[in-house]
Amino acid sequence: RRADHQAQRAGVMSTLEELKSALRDTLAARGTLGQIQARVRSEIFNALEETEDPKPPMSHENLMINELIREYLDYNNYKHTLSVLLPETGQPAERIDRSFLSQDLNVREDAHTRQIPLLYTIVARLQQDKNGGAAPRRSESGGSGYPGMAPSRSPAQRNS
Repeated sequence: RRADHQAQRAGVMSTLEELKSALRDTLAARGTLGQIQARVRSEIFNALEETEDPKPPMSHENLMINELIREYLDYNNYKHTLSVLLPETGQPAERIDRSFLSQDLNVREDAHTRQIPLLYTIVARLQQDKNGGAAPRRSESGGSGYPGMAPSRSPAQRNS
C-alpha cells in the first residue's frame, strides 16, 4: 500500500514537473516569461521599499543620470530592466525633455546623434578627449564610431 502511494506521488510529481516545464516553454516562446519575471522582481523591490526608511529627495544629478540610463535601456529594448529601474529609483514616470538634457549636459547634437541615446554621444566624446581630439575609432564591422552602434540602426532593427 505504501509503495502504491509513493508510485502515485511520483507520478503526480512527474506530471507537475512536465506542466511547469511546458508552461515555462510556452511563456518563453510568447516572450512573456521575462516580462513576468521582471514584474515579480519589481513587486519584490516595491514590497521591500515599503519597509525601508524613506529615500532622500532625488538630486538633480541623479535625476539626470537616471534619465540617461532610461533612454539607453529603452533604446536597446531592455524593457525588463527598465521596469525595475523606474520604481526602484523613484524616477518620475514622465520623461525629461531630451533637448533639456543635452543643453544641461552641454552635449552638441547633430542629425545622427539625435537618433541615439545621449550616453553614446557622451562616451564617444570622452573617448575623443582621451585620444587627443581624434574621432572615436570605428568598429571593424563598419560601425558609426559610437559604442555598440551600427551606422543606421532603425528602431525596428533595435527591437529585433
